[in-house]
Amino acid sequence: MASETPHGGGRTERCERCCEETPHAVTVELRVESEPDGDPPFARRPYRVSSCRECGTESVHAIEEP
Repeated sequence: MASETPHGGGRTERCERCCEETPHAVTVELRVESEPDGDPPFARRPYRVSSCRECGTESVHAIEEP
């Protein structure tokens, strides 16, 4: 589970590569999921992107709509 760190102004999360809790940069990105001949304006979904600040490993997960 992610948590706020008292120093550094960032988030800590478990990094599978580092095998421990490390600082992470977390963003939300809109990504296109359609084929080139599809309708891109309606094919975007939000994704949570988390990057380990220690090793650079990135994890990407689609944000599900309720």
